[in-house]
Amino acid sequence: MFNPNRFVKALMWGGVATAILTGCNKPASDSETTASTIDDTVAVTDTDTKTVAITAIVEHPALDAVRKGVIEELAEEGFKEGENLNINFQSAQGNTGTAGQIAKQFVADNPDVIVAIATPSAQSVAAATSTIPLVFSAVTDPVEAKLVSKLDGSGSNVTGASDALPYEPQIDLMKQIIPNLKDVGYVYSPGEVNSTIVLKNLQDKLGPLGIKVHASPAQRSNDIAMSARSIADKVDMIYTSTDNNVVSAYESLYQVARESKVPLIASDTDSVARGAVAALGVNYYDLGRETGKIVGRILNGEDAGTIPVYIPQSLDLYVSPNHAAEAGITLPQSVIDNAKEVIE
Repeated sequence: MFNPNRFVKALMWGGVATAILTGCNKPASDSETTASTIDDTVAVTDTDTKTVAITAIVEHPALDAVRKGVIEELAEEGFKEGENLNINFQSAQGNTGTAGQIAKQFVADNPDVIVAIATPSAQSVAAATSTIPLVFSAVTDPVEAKLVSKLDGSGSNVTGASDALPYEPQIDLMKQIIPNLKDVGYVYSPGEVNSTIVLKNLQDKLGPLGIKVHASPAQRSNDIAMSARSIADKVDMIYTSTDNNVVSAYESLYQVARESKVPLIASDTDSVARGAVAALGVNYYDLGRETGKIVGRILNGEDAGTIPVYIPQSLDLYVSPNHAAEAGITLPQSVIDNAKEVIE
């Protein structure tokens, strides 16, 4: 029986994106520093104003929800954009080279805290500074990504919030939806460390159950559809992780899945509205709020290296009976009954 209470007890360990694009967004908002000028004297800045620089490897619903959560939590903590807080946001548009350029610019600007959303952006900032506090978010395995040496306080300038998922509930969901599951497809970015970790763990967990993983790499977002087509006729379903390359191009993956009648099961709940049959994962807005709490603690004087990495202790289940019907399957009523959201 599919029981979401098992998810809370599961260990939060698990197994982010190289897409060749260019460009960098202008800051989404960058409040002006308070200043006053008397005659021809130099302007004096308001020393109570804090600056938080935020970068993300790409913009898609999950990562956007993280950023929104960070900003709204900071407002509740008393750091309000336009009043006593400047926010500078830059997206790398899926380009790791651009992520590195953004990191160097942020370090040159010397903000009070840098928030890096997703592993490639966090790794770029970590490589650029060992002094400015870095708070990462939506990083599946921060130790494997070499962002921190341990989760209970790294002693460095880095801490943050992980989106690590336990595998057992994911596998349980797969088997509930497809009882005779034998072949699982996995489209992933080979240059994204989180995605390669997920692949290894899927193979380790599914192999002993007699379930084969058919991995299909996609170097760029434009390769996602072709990658999915190469395995569509070999698998019972395609599992998608929080791979940023895949999530940012989810509609193209869904198109292939619909044509091939292969159900998509995801670990990003926003993917259900975009074509997945079901998804079991963390709430990324809530993850952003937890990230914002960490940023607030640092702005209030705490040392980043003493703050443990946050790991979610609950998962949300989203389902779509309509997408299931498109794939030629029917969702078990027990799965629907246990869902937090049923997307029509």
